Amino acid sequence: MTGKLQTISLSREQYELLLKIVYLGNWLINAHRTEDIKKEYEQIEDYIFSLAPQFGFEEYLNHEESDGDRCFPTRFFEEETDVNALHDEYDEDTFWDELPERLGKRDFFEKFTEKEIKKMSREGWFKKLFDCIDVYNDEFAT
Repeated sequence: MTGKLQTISLSREQYELLLKIVYLGNWLINAHRTEDIKKEYEQIEDYIFSLAPQFGFEEYLNHEESDGDRCFPTRFFEEETDVNALHDEYDEDTFWDELPERLGKRDFFEKFTEKEIKKMSREGWFKKLFDCIDVYNDEFAT
């Protein structure tokens, strides 16, 4: 990290919340990646978790010198805090938001040829697309 270092003061409760935010943020950014890991997010997670003992959260920290001196969240952290519930809630919500959109887009491009789509006005294109999406929004809303 570069730049001038600053200091912030956190209560134990605020630090625990920061751990969860950093953990979930890094998960959101990197969990789906295999090769192009965003290292800067892993590094900040490592740093924030390395401070866990100072706040009395030793059980949340797994420090592995053999793995590049990384600081990992422990299974205890994942199971004893609400991060898994928050993660599941996010997945559930985004799944039901994304599913109608993907199915609707699929149906739109199956229903209309490229030639027909090119002839549509921008407004007409959006209306027809959203009509396809709304079929699934209506179906999944019940």
